[in-house]
Formats: sequence, C-alpha cells, structure tokens
Amino acid sequence: MTMPGFGEFGRMLMGLGLLLLLTGALLAFGGRLLGLGRLPGDILIRKGNFTFYFPLMTSILLSLALTLLLWIFQRR
Repeated sequence: MTMPGFGEFGRMLMGLGLLLLLTGALLAFGGRLLGLGRLPGDILIRKGNFTFYFPLMTSILLSLALTLLLWIFQRR
C-alpha cells in the first residue's frame, strides 16, 4: 500500500535526476560540442603566471536558456 502523494514525489525526484543528468552532460561535453566557455564576451586575462577567466557571455546565454525552459514547463 502506498501513501498518498508519494507518486507525485517520485515523479518529481525522477525529473530532478534527469535535470541533474542533463546538466552534468552539458558541463562535461558542452564546451567541446557547443563552444561554451569560448564565446565572444567571455573575459580572459593572462599576466605572467596569473590567469583570470570569467565566462560572462556563457553565463548569460545559459541563464536565458534555463529561464526559457523553466517558463515553458511552468505554463503546463
């Protein structure tokens, strides 16, 4: 016998797991496949032995994509 509400909780956990899997795959392979991290607007400063890298444009692009996805799924 299952408790009421556990089916919905289980679906939510599976969705969260799928989201984590997709995010991990994007982080592992996205840089090579999509060119993420080397976009115009990403900040790279090299001075001697010091390197500073801030993926500004990549962060903005990923933020827009995630906002769009969440907006689409929220409308259901």
